[in-house]
Amino acid sequence: MTEVQAGYFLIVNAVTFLVFGIDKKRAKKEQWRVPERTLLLLALAGGSVGALAGMYTFRHKTRKIKFSVGIPVIFILQIFIYKFVVLA
Repeated sequence: MTEVQAGYFLIVNAVTFLVFGIDKKRAKKEQWRVPERTLLLLALAGGSVGALAGMYTFRHKTRKIKFSVGIPVIFILQIFIYKFVVLA
């Protein structure tokens, strides 16, 4: 993994984690929320680790099937893509 790839990975996962936290805080206050599509797109953009960490740290979106199943599936797909495409 190059420094650029590592930097991207760290930034996108940190942002995803923070966005999950922000959305949870806003949900508690019944304020405007981050769209679910945005949360899923952040995970697809490489932030699946941050999404998983955010889900369980903030106890957010853990009961929704599209998150409790979808985020781990995205994570597994990203591992395969990294292993078989990037490292190949």
